[in-house]
This record gives sequence, C-alpha cells and structure tokens, in this order.
Amino acid sequence: MTPRYARHQRTTLAVATAVAAGALLSTALTTTATAQPTGKIHLAAAPAGLSAAARTTLIQKAQADAAATAQRIGLGAKEKLVVKDVVRDVDGTVHTRYERTYAGLPVLGGDLVVHTATSGRTEGVTKAAKSAIKVASLTPQISAAKAERQAVSAARTLGSAKTTADGARKVIWAGSGKAVLAYETIVGGLQDDGTPNQLHVITDAASGKKLFEYQGIETGVGNTHYSGKVDLTTTQSGSSYDLTDGSRGGHKTYNLDHGSSGTGALFSQPSDTWGDGAVSNAATAAADAAYGAQETWDFYKKAFDRSGIKNDSVGAYSRVHYGNSYVNAFWDDKCFCMTYGDGSGDSNPLTSLDVAGHEMSHGVTSNTAGLEYSGESGGLNEATSDIFGTGVEFYANNSSDVGDYLVGEKININGDGKPLRYMDKPSKDGGSADSWSSSVGDLDVHNSSGVANHFFYLLAEGSGAKTINGVSYDSPTSDGSTVTGIGRDKALQIWYKALTTYFTSTTDYAGARTGTLKAAADLYGADSTESKAVAAAWSAVNVN
Repeated sequence: MTPRYARHQRTTLAVATAVAAGALLSTALTTTATAQPTGKIHLAAAPAGLSAAARTTLIQKAQADAAATAQRIGLGAKEKLVVKDVVRDVDGTVHTRYERTYAGLPVLGGDLVVHTATSGRTEGVTKAAKSAIKVASLTPQISAAKAERQAVSAARTLGSAKTTADGARKVIWAGSGKAVLAYETIVGGLQDDGTPNQLHVITDAASGKKLFEYQGIETGVGNTHYSGKVDLTTTQSGSSYDLTDGSRGGHKTYNLDHGSSGTGALFSQPSDTWGDGAVSNAATAAADAAYGAQETWDFYKKAFDRSGIKNDSVGAYSRVHYGNSYVNAFWDDKCFCMTYGDGSGDSNPLTSLDVAGHEMSHGVTSNTAGLEYSGESGGLNEATSDIFGTGVEFYANNSSDVGDYLVGEKININGDGKPLRYMDKPSKDGGSADSWSSSVGDLDVHNSSGVANHFFYLLAEGSGAKTINGVSYDSPTSDGSTVTGIGRDKALQIWYKALTTYFTSTTDYAGARTGTLKAAADLYGADSTESKAVAAAWSAVNVN
C-alpha cells in the first residue's frame, strides 16, 4: 500500500501551449504521422548502450591509464590527459575523448579522441590540433587586466552593459595551429536581445592580439500549443502534482514568470492536467517544454541508446516564461538547462517540439565533440542541433506537428509566417549558404549551418523535387549532380557516430566530410552504398 504522502511516478494527460524560437534562432520542426520510425541499428560499429555505472567505470579506468595513454600516443612530458567522455561500440571498440593540459594549463583546442580495439591496441587518434603542443615561455608579456579590458570591449559590441570581466585565466591556445600562451576571459551580462552573455575572448599573452572569440550561450496530459493533447510523465506529492519526469532522469519544468535569473518555481498544481492550449495559461508553455524534453530523451535513447544529454541518465531542466517579449530560446551549459522566451508581445512562447530538440542537442554536442561556437565549427554546431531536432520531430510522430525539413516554421519568429530555415535549400531564408565557399566561416553560425543542413537533407532524401508529409522540396546540388538519399535513419546514425567519435572542438567542413566518411565506413563498410552517398552529398555542397 502506498503511504499517503509517498511520491510516485504517474503518466498523465496534460494541456499546454508552446511556441518555439530560440537563441537557437533555428530549430528543426515537427513530427509526422507517416514518418518512418527511427529505430536502433544493430551494427558492430554502432554505439552500445551503457548503464551509468558502466560508463563511470570506463571513465575511471581511462583516467587511471591516462599517463600511459599520453605516452603511448606520443604526447610530450608536460602534457596530461583528462577524460571527458567514453563511447563503446557493439563490437567492444572504445572511443575515449580527452581534454589536454600543458604544464598544468588547459589546452583550448587540444582535445582528442583515442580509438582502442578490444585487444587494447590503439587503432588511431583523432586530434583537434594537428601540430605538437609546445610553447617557449609560460610567462605572459601583457597583464590579465589588459586582456579583460579587450574582452569587455568585444562584449559591448553584442550589447552587453557589463563594465568588468569575470576574470582571466592563463591557457594554451591551440585552436589556430601553433600553440601559444594566452588568456581566456569571460564576460557575462546580457546581449542586446536579452539573451544571457558568456563571451569567451582568447588573447595572445605575448602580443595582446585577440586570437579568437566565441559565445558560450548556444542559441535555443498537456494541452500544448503546437503538439495538441499529449501524455506527460509527472510526479504526485501528497495531493498535488508537479512537472518532474522521474522516468527520464528527473527532468523538471520551472516558471521564471518573466524573470531572467535563477531557477524559478517548479510547476505544481492540484490537477494533473496541464495547460489548455492557450498562451494565456502559464502551464501551456510548460506542457510544451516538458513534452519536448520527454520526446528528445526518448529519441536519443531509442535511436542511439543514449541515456540523457551527458549519457549519464541524469535529466536537465527547463525554464519557461523568460524575460518580457523575449524572442528566443537557448541552452546553457552552466545551469545544464533549456530556457524559453514567450516571443513578441509574450504571445508566442518558443517552446515548440523542434526547438526543444534543437536546444537539448546543443547540450549533447557540448558533452561530446564540443564544437566551438564560431566559424565553420559553429555552423556545424548549429546544424547538429537542426539535424537532431528534425530527428526528434519525425520520431515523435505527432499528427499536430508532422515531420519535415523546415526549421522553426511553427513559431513565426520573423512575423511573416515563413520557416526560420530550410534544409533542402538553405538560401531560401535569405542568408544561409547552400554550399561551401572560403567565406562560409565568416557568416553567422545560424547561416553557415546551411552547408551541413543541406548535406544532411541530400544524404537522407536525395536531390530534386519531391513531396514528404505534404511538404514540397526541390533540393539543388552545387555541381549539378544527382544524389540518391539513403533514408533519414541511416543519415542520423552516421552524423551521430561522427559527432561522438570523430569530430573535435575545431572540426571544420573538410573535417566533417572526413569524419562522416569514417563513420559510414565503420557502420556500413568503406565501399558501401551509404559511404558513397556520404561522399556524393558532400561533393554536392562543394565540400571535396
């Protein structure tokens, strides 16, 4: 017999309204009644499911062996390895992702992945920095204060009102080739649109020259606004219910009530029906956010046997009703959470299914390849969230929000009723790139993502005109070739394996081609139809 005040899990019907957008300023949208289900594949090179305990054991063993591993792969005496993540394939091959230090200083852009056979033999190493890590002096020639002033100035261009930085630390910068002693300075505050600011500025400690900068904030039964009436897993406590999903790592949904800091209040009420589909009901957006988190967890689990964002069976949390008329959503590693604004006039919450999948996928990227949020790697970071956000929508198979290759078409973020992005022909949004050029890295990351989004569409569906779930597409190729798709499920498997096994923090488009070709060869064979399709799709977007 259950004690009167015992907490127990309960699957219920909720009602919620949600809209999406995000400091994602991109999201992929929908679910589909006719979509092909995304299921696990049972191939030797596919990632195997790991319990939290098994994953912890592998990480602890790898860290205990880190010194020997560093020596075995030829690192210098001053270099040490710190384990970040471990992936084990079905056939027992282990891929261990490391961060690096040099003389005790963090090496930014020094991450690497060691691939180890079941015999213990090292089969290869994938490095973010190809050159050796070595600096002539560890003594800065400029002060930390000068680096901080430069970082504050850079943050002001983004609208930050902060007059001081959050401190500067000495690091080794290896992200641009030759390793140099540098300062990493972080400036907080808010950007001009209300998005939290975490601007990282890298400054040469000898010359004072700015080497690099990137943004740490990665822009994002219920009666939902977009997905209709859905089942939600909630928790009962005494005579009330709250939006805590104990079956998916304890994910919680909080109400910021138009605040912009803190956690907010956990959604709790006497009834287990959440929202009514109207944006005027605060619980509607909460239901959308909870549903998005639920479907994203299930997608990663069923497609890749991944348990949560960090693959450690621990859930993140969601915050809704951020700020006033905030037209965005974002993922923040510091709080390990998703945050959603209510849109223009607080009338269009950015809590749609595709936005949820997009934002949580930023967390997956951060905890695997760690793609820097700038230049070509930043475009790949954004595209990864679009790709997996699309996967979430097709997986959810929701008739109210059918699966498609349009990004953010439900949220009307531009006020013209059009999608935010188009994966079949990215340039249709007026700013994104259909194919690679030497200037792609100079674009905003939401626009440079177009190259990878277009690649993924071509790999999954192929070129030319077609209609999928009632949506018409006509995807061109830069070289005039005809590309035959291999299906969305296989394309997702290839991208996920490349992300978790072969991409690093500095991977660019050429590196993404190499990584996905390796992933396809691992999964399907080097001479397989799938591998040939990967090569053809990259060539079709001018990545050769």
